[in-house]
Amino acid sequence: MSLSYLSPLLNPNSLRMFFLGFAAGLPILLVFSTLSVWLFKAGVNRATITLFSWVGFAYSFKFIWTPIVDNLKLPILGNLGHRRSWLILSQLMIIFSLIFISFTDPKNSLIFTIIGAIFIAFSSATQDIVLDAFRIESAPKILQGALSSMYLTGYRIGMIVAGAGSLWIASFLGTEIYNQKVWQQVYQIMAILMLFGVITVFYSSEPKIKRDIEKKYNQKIKFFLAFLFSLAGFILCYSYFKDLINSNEPIINFVNEFIKIFFCFIIFFIILFLLIKIKFINQESVKSAYAKPVLDFLKRYGSKATSILLLIGLYRISDVVLGVMANVFYIEKGFSISEIATYSKFFGTIATIVGGIIGGIASIHLGVMRSLFIGALISALSNLLFAWLALITADVKILALVITADNIASGFAGATFIVYLSALTSIKFTATQYALFSSAMLFLPKLIAGYSGGFVNLFGYPTFFVLSAIIGVPVLFLIIWINKTVKINKR
Repeated sequence: MSLSYLSPLLNPNSLRMFFLGFAAGLPILLVFSTLSVWLFKAGVNRATITLFSWVGFAYSFKFIWTPIVDNLKLPILGNLGHRRSWLILSQLMIIFSLIFISFTDPKNSLIFTIIGAIFIAFSSATQDIVLDAFRIESAPKILQGALSSMYLTGYRIGMIVAGAGSLWIASFLGTEIYNQKVWQQVYQIMAILMLFGVITVFYSSEPKIKRDIEKKYNQKIKFFLAFLFSLAGFILCYSYFKDLINSNEPIINFVNEFIKIFFCFIIFFIILFLLIKIKFINQESVKSAYAKPVLDFLKRYGSKATSILLLIGLYRISDVVLGVMANVFYIEKGFSISEIATYSKFFGTIATIVGGIIGGIASIHLGVMRSLFIGALISALSNLLFAWLALITADVKILALVITADNIASGFAGATFIVYLSALTSIKFTATQYALFSSAMLFLPKLIAGYSGGFVNLFGYPTFFVLSAIIGVPVLFLIIWINKTVKINKR
């Protein structure tokens, strides 16, 4: 392989994107798999642990506050440039949130741990909004593959540090007997490592994109307050909304939750509508923030937009649903925390990086849609390996084999999917459209994943893993349909 072939990966923009990817990958496991081990060691029950996956709704709903990130110039920090200032703010929020959660103890005060996890997820989702836009705006389309590849590599290494690294630290400090001080030190070390992202932002240049930001500062403040009022209505509605049917059945609970969230969204938009009617915020501001990016996408794809959004919403469903239960499954199967750290969080993440590189190359030589199909197929098939692992005696070699295969599949699918989403995004509405796509990607999978613990309680691990593979099958037919009927329109 010649140096000229590698030069796009080694230019300063790509290298900076590597470190920013590291900062993006670090927080996510700290509110998912690493947190699930902490909760399990603290004695929190399985069903409650999987419900923590709903913290991930911050990533699913981030499109709601994306217009604020796009339209509000930050005081003082704003002098760094629009994207850079929001990156610094979100990274500092992550650091403070990690320090906050480190002082909580889920064994005695679970509610404070929940609050800390929500803060981390919200801050991390905000960072993702800015980074996705920053990446797409920082280079022409021809260099997007290189930036995406380096971003993903850094992202996965961040996940290694937050996954394997945090568990190794916890194992070294002692986790046989639950000790809150151990986890306090783990999360504080992760907070320090986030400084890599902060430093990288200061050595990065602001993208040279003309931004149509409202001139009136007062209107921006009102826009931000309107969002907070609407969000408060959403949270209150969710807190007091009673289930329509009382049942312990996972399917009934899923339907109840879907109706609850749908109704809460209605309340959110009613509050926003009323604030417009009383002229608290300007109607044109809302249209510019929310309607124009959506209308742009609908105009470019017309009747096929629904099919594209359906594919986005279902593509990673097998991965996400399985991933919530993976760490709890490993522990209950009898594997030690150090074994989980080594094979799942270290070698597994390296396998994901390898899968991502293969996926990127496949997207170039086979085309995006063919690569998407292969990624969806191998992701679903790899879940069946977990069903096999659940049925046999615990064996570290088989664990390594299953994890490696699953993570290569996940990395392949993830890389091709980022290329697909980037191609769909209009440069005029980079942050909002990409946030909408990535939010749609996570909403339904996270909703279903929240009930995975209850499902395992009823039916066991083998059935759960088989069904997690089956729910990925419709995606294959959807990709075939879209490949035949939809052509990606140039930005």
